[in-house]
Formats: sequence, structure tokens, C-alpha cells
Amino acid sequence: MQKARIPQNSFQFGEVSDSLVMRTDTAIYTGSAQKVENMIITVEGSAKKRTGLKHIYDYSITYNASNPNQSNLFPFIFDDNERYVISIEHQKVRCFRLDGNLTLVATLTQDVSTNTLPFDQDYLQQYTVAQMGDVMFICHPLFAPRLLTRTSLTTFEISTYTFDERADNKQIYQPYTKYQNVGVTLDPSASSGTGVTLTTSSAYWDTTGTQSGGNYPDSLHVGVVVRYGGNEIEITSVQSSTQATGNVVDTLTVRLSVANPLRANDGSNLVEVTQLNHGYGGGESITISDASTVGGINAASINGARTVANIIDENTYNFTAGATANSSEDGGGFPKIITHAPTLDWDEQAWSAKRGYPAAVAFHENRLVFGGTLAEPDSLFMSEVGEYFNHDVGTAQDNEAIKLTAATGDVHEIRYLISSRDLQVFAGSGELYVPTYLNQAITPTNAQIREQTPYGSAFVEPSLIDGSTIFVQASGRVVREYLFTDSEDAYSSTAISSISSHLINTPKFMTVVQSGFGQPDSYAFLTMTDGNAAIFTSNRAEKRASWVQFTTNGKFDSVIAIDDRLFANIYDANDKLMLCEFDGDIGLDSYIYGAISGNSVTVSAAYADGVTVDVVATDGSVLSYLGEFTVASGAVDLSAYSTAGFTHAYVGKKFTSKIISNPIDATGASGPLTGMLRGITNIVVDMKNTRSIKVNTKPINLETSFTGKKEVRLLGYGRDPKVTIEQDDPLTMQVNGFVSEVIF
Repeated sequence: MQKARIPQNSFQFGEVSDSLVMRTDTAIYTGSAQKVENMIITVEGSAKKRTGLKHIYDYSITYNASNPNQSNLFPFIFDDNERYVISIEHQKVRCFRLDGNLTLVATLTQDVSTNTLPFDQDYLQQYTVAQMGDVMFICHPLFAPRLLTRTSLTTFEISTYTFDERADNKQIYQPYTKYQNVGVTLDPSASSGTGVTLTTSSAYWDTTGTQSGGNYPDSLHVGVVVRYGGNEIEITSVQSSTQATGNVVDTLTVRLSVANPLRANDGSNLVEVTQLNHGYGGGESITISDASTVGGINAASINGARTVANIIDENTYNFTAGATANSSEDGGGFPKIITHAPTLDWDEQAWSAKRGYPAAVAFHENRLVFGGTLAEPDSLFMSEVGEYFNHDVGTAQDNEAIKLTAATGDVHEIRYLISSRDLQVFAGSGELYVPTYLNQAITPTNAQIREQTPYGSAFVEPSLIDGSTIFVQASGRVVREYLFTDSEDAYSSTAISSISSHLINTPKFMTVVQSGFGQPDSYAFLTMTDGNAAIFTSNRAEKRASWVQFTTNGKFDSVIAIDDRLFANIYDANDKLMLCEFDGDIGLDSYIYGAISGNSVTVSAAYADGVTVDVVATDGSVLSYLGEFTVASGAVDLSAYSTAGFTHAYVGKKFTSKIISNPIDATGASGPLTGMLRGITNIVVDMKNTRSIKVNTKPINLETSFTGKKEVRLLGYGRDPKVTIEQDDPLTMQVNGFVSEVIF
């Protein structure tokens, strides 16, 4: 019989899949475990029991399996001293101020116009936000972007995003798109006024609902602005798929975009006009103004009412001037044409109930960027620099607004935008980006969208961690990191959850906490549809990464981090939705901390009568687990401990922390022991600040907090012997490693 002493020096790779059970040759095998539950991997590689969850707020909402997403949490950071947690719920927003504690300061159910909020529990998981200063922009394709505005330290209001307008209110600085098929013309019945009939050459107008009084009152085009040659017409009613009625905001005037667009021919009174995509058929009445002399024909003989004579091509026609040219030349300056003739040069506002609204939003290079409407799922809309409500593309000056479409051959449904070294674009079917150029800003002339990887993003907002952006693949089974490599001059999307794939079960929410859980590392926190959570930490410089699992007596839901503080919505064991914070080395979830008064602790803020809870009491220095109690009259009766000197108590639900090692393996004189019968005779566990612990179900008696090594003797043989270290009591525990003595 032989013996071998096998060390487990760290848990730096966290919990790994049992599919790696034969990879005894790798560093991952010797630095990981098959189960790491409710433990945090420290910088040194130790496994420390996670912090408990301090109860903050009871939403008075009960879990509903058909609508499990009741609240989506977002951070709102004005400055270092004024920070908030925002809960977006069904037709409601709650605002919590972070002032040492987290205090509810505002509950909103209407906007500034007393309208019901458009937020719907069916889509809460899909909402995206971007915040700057006092304003948070909230987006989803089914409603116009909303603004959550902080109006004072403790007050907020909600309004609808509106575009800036020209000083005379005759131009809205919003994006427009040509939605009509090629060759479809728009024919207004007049060049100015109200009640103008708008006729299209083929079906175009929305005829939703039932026609009433000659109109479609439910048409999604009512209230929409279309442009005729750049001139706005607001739709007031729809009569059929080819006819609508609208009000012309200003006279229908087209300024010709080509310099000197008039050509005179010596000896002829016919003047050629270059007007791109004019759409005329001949015989239309036009009124010309601001034209200058060309070919000897003076301005008076050109300007005024004219008739389109001959159509030369789609961009050129001529009319009869009031005089004959004495030379052939191009000229005319920059004339304008007033007309309401049928034209191909028309478009429609890009955002509306008919076309949908942006799905994603972010600030990037001092532009407010929106992306992914229902009608244009692969388009980006970038505001003018520093003017977040101006999306007029203008004449493509460097500071003007930008509209981009990912013309990659596939239609990418944009879901999230992340501002990093570049503008990263996460779509349902792939990952893209808008490059940032060295010493150059993004402008209308250099902006482009580049496609990178083909995995697609699920409806879980990506997060930045350790120099990369991590996202959940569209399948919901893989987490990847989106990372730019200088060697390839491109982004890659490497799977980071491969060795712990069993922990990834359709994530719902994700956040990253910087220096979380009292550690210097950053941790990504992902909640799953099964109510558990997976926690990822990465240190690229040290080539260290790990996954572990968190469980609770209920279900984890939405999570959000503000600096080193981590907040979570959880459904407790009684299916009540609570807002909690990971806080303190207390092994209790949804815990209330309070003074013991009259031999009892009040817990009515979190627990109803009849509920069983766990109690950890303290005399100000030492924590003692007192066991389970039943809540009665809103309190826990501790009269049995009235002489123990306890002054305060933590009351909540305890959770189990556990490590199950990989099979303890070694190499003997005749080769590997893998699969052979062998036994673990004793285990030496190295601990730090540990109050309670069990090793392979054997308890180690610790009267006080212990730091050091303890030995446990065991019996039994198996082909895959493992070490299980766990703690049921709600006290502290940290395992630095252990040494197993194996006989074979």
C-alpha cells in the first residue's frame, strides 16, 4: 500500500464542468473544483464565503411565473455624492438615493403630461439606458425614448424625447428615411396650406383599423411628418393606401442641390434644369426664384411661373424661358423651385409608431447615439456633436448628425451599444463596431460600421470588465468577451464560459462590480432564469479567471452595481420581491439588522408573521448563531437569550456555502491513479477567520474565529474520491486550500 499527499493550493479557476474530470494534467484541474457555491474567489486564489444580502426595500410584488421580470435596475450617477438606483417596472419608476443607505425618494406612475408610463413588464429585460448629468434616456422599439430627469436632490420627472426645431418652428431636426419602393411618387394637391391631399403612385399609407367617415382614424401615419423635397408635411388623416391628407408646414420649395443647375443653349429659349430625381413627367407647373442670368437670358425671363416642357432623363428636364439665349453656358446660381408636382424626392420621419423607435442608446464622442428601430433594425442615428436633440444630417459637416446602416448583406437587429475605445454594436445576429480613428473624431464622411463576429447577443446588456466587453451569446448558453487585438486589427469574441458551461442557463441580467465583495478584483454578476447566479472574475495580466455559483433561498433577479456596491432584486422564499445589497460578512440573505429591544427584534419590514427565520446575534464584537425562530407580531422573540448580553441581531435566511473538489488524483509508481480504487485517509484544511466548517460531513469544532490549519481523518474508498468542504451556519468561512493524504 502506498501513500501520496496531494495539495490543492488555490481555487483560482473556480467551478468547472465535470466534463474536465479526466484533464488531470492541466493547471485548471489542480486549481479548480466541481462545485464552488456561494463562495468568492479572492485575488490570492482562496475561496471566501460570499457576503449576505441586506434587506433594503419590499416592492409589495409577488412572483408571477408568467411575468417573472417585475423590475429592471439601472444606475443613475450624477456625481460622487449624488447617486441613485433606478427601478423600472410595469408603468412605474422608483428612484432610490444612495446616501450611505439606499432610500426611496420618488415613485413615478405618470409623465409630465399626466400620461401613463409606457413601460411594460413583458419587455423590461430589453430596455436600454444612457445617462448624462441630470438626464437618463430610456429606449425600446415600442415607444418613443423617454427622459428620466432629476429635478432636485430627491425629485424626478419623466418626459418624451423631442427633437430640436428651427427658430421659426418650420423644421424639425429629426432623421428621415425613404421607405417607399423605387419609382413611387408623392403628388401633393397644393404647394402650401392645410388639408392638402397627398397621393402616392402605389400603396403606401397605413390603413390600420376600420375606415370611418372616409378616414382610417387608427392609421399609424396620422401625426407623422413626410418631406417633399425637404419640406415638411404633417399627416392629419388617411383615406386609403394611396391617399392621405396633411398640412404643409412651409411652402413646398426645392433648392436645387447642384451649383449652376441651369443650362442655356445659344439661339434657344429652352433652359435645361438639373434636378436630381425630379420625378416629373412633363407639363407640370413650377415657380422658379433666386435664379441669376444665364446665357444672356436675364433673371426676370427665368424666374416666375413656368411649365416643365420635356423630360430629358431622371435628373434633367427643360422649360421655356421668356427670352432666347445668345450663348451656351451653365449658370443660374442656386435657384429654388416652388412646385407640388409628383416627385420621387420624398421621405418620412424615421421614428414613429409606424416605423418603431430605437432599441439601443449610448453616448459616444459627445454624440447621443441611438440604434435599431423596427423598420431599420441595423441603422445608427448619431446626434450633432454636443446637441443631443438634433439629428438633422444637414450637409455632412463634421459636427452634424450622422445616419449609418450596417450594409453587410445581413440585417442585424441592433440591441445594445457600448462606448469603449470604439462604439461597439451588439446585434441579435452578430457583433459590429464603428471605428475611432487616431487623432480624428467620427464625422459624416469617415463614419462606417464594420462587421466582426457572427455570434449575436441575447437580451442581456453587455458589460465592460478587465479591458474587454463580455456579452451573452444569442443562444443563452455561452458568455463571450469582445476584445480588440492590435495584431489582427480586429475584434474577436472568445468564449469565456467553456470550462464552466453548466453554470450558464439563459442569463437574464448582468452587471460588473468594481472591487466587489471587499476584493480588489472586478466581478461580473449574471442572474439566470432558474433563479441562480454565476459570478465571473478575470485578471488578464495574471492569466487568472474563474466562475462560481451563487444560490439563495429564493431567486436572483435584476442586479446593478455602483462602484464597489452591488444591489440585487431577489424573490425570497415566500416569492416576495425585495431590493437587497450584498453587505457584510453575515451568512444571511434578506437580513434585517436591528437593536434588541424588550428581548425582541422588529422584522416586519421584511417578514410576515409565521415565517421561519435565522438569527445571528452580537454583543458588539462576537457573532453568535442562535438558530431558527418564527416571526410573531412583526418581531422575533429572543427572551431565551436575555442574559447573554446581546445588543443587536441579524435576522434573515441562511444559505449553504460549499466546495466539492475534483477527484483527488495522483501518479504512482505504475502510472496515474485515475479510475483506481483509492481512499482519502486525512485532510488538512487551511482556513482564515472561520467560525464553522464541515469536511466530508464531519464538523470541525471551532469555539471562536479560527485562522490556521486543522486536520480531519476519514475512511472509505472510491474510484473518484472527493473532498467536500461546506458550512450551513450563517457565519464566516474562508478556505485557502487543503492537503489530502491518499492511500492506494
